[in-house]
Amino acid sequence: MSVTDHDTIAALAEVGVEAAARGIRLVPGIEVTSVADGRDVHMLGYFFNQASLPLLTFLEGQRAQRVSRVREIGERLERLGMPIDVEALVSTAALRPGTSVGRPQIARALVSAGHVSSVQEAFDRWLATGLPAFVPRTGPSPAAVVDVIHAAGGVASFAHPGVTRRDDLIRPLADHGLDAIEVYHSDHLGEDVQQYRGLAQRLGVLVSGGSDFHGEDPQAPVEKSRARRSTLGAVMLPPDDFAALERRAGEHRHPA
Repeated sequence: MSVTDHDTIAALAEVGVEAAARGIRLVPGIEVTSVADGRDVHMLGYFFNQASLPLLTFLEGQRAQRVSRVREIGERLERLGMPIDVEALVSTAALRPGTSVGRPQIARALVSAGHVSSVQEAFDRWLATGLPAFVPRTGPSPAAVVDVIHAAGGVASFAHPGVTRRDDLIRPLADHGLDAIEVYHSDHLGEDVQQYRGLAQRLGVLVSGGSDFHGEDPQAPVEKSRARRSTLGAVMLPPDDFAALERRAGEHRHPA
């Protein structure tokens, strides 16, 4: 299994202990937020060196940008008549060095304050792109993230393209060295899997997969199309595809 938290690898040590105690192999993973044309583009990294100084330095900058953005979102929510304790969120994250804070934590705070009934409602009404409390992100390009992951000896994958809907970015990234496309994902329908598997074959890149589980309460109301995200491990990557990713990572660490 892998854990791909946004812009942090803080959980990997703890998860590694728990996984080992159960005979489960943990693959180092991360989901990095990049920006293209003012929009978030999520990139995945796997099999990297967790002690890579360039990676750790890069992630520290990513988390600092997240804190600044969270505070600005909090200001917007207050002007909209939905105040939350943003500094409590930031302080809680600071208690665990290396952890990130972002819109999911804000959404849960909105639920706790009684402003919305669910995390999904928070995003659908206030926090998603273009909505009243949304704050555009600034950050590295997708290509820069590929470079950082490669420098740490990992493989880079373009996350959930059926959700991101920025297929125009994939071919240039493949030319830049992108290793894979996330073909298998909770929000991908059968036709999405077929489309992006075919695209990966045409571009000569590999495929990855993940459930995108965010720890939501499986009993909470959720949009039907996103219901599979509430189940850990709902999406599996075929063994041959996993092996291909691992081989590619080995090539990055030990180039011929």
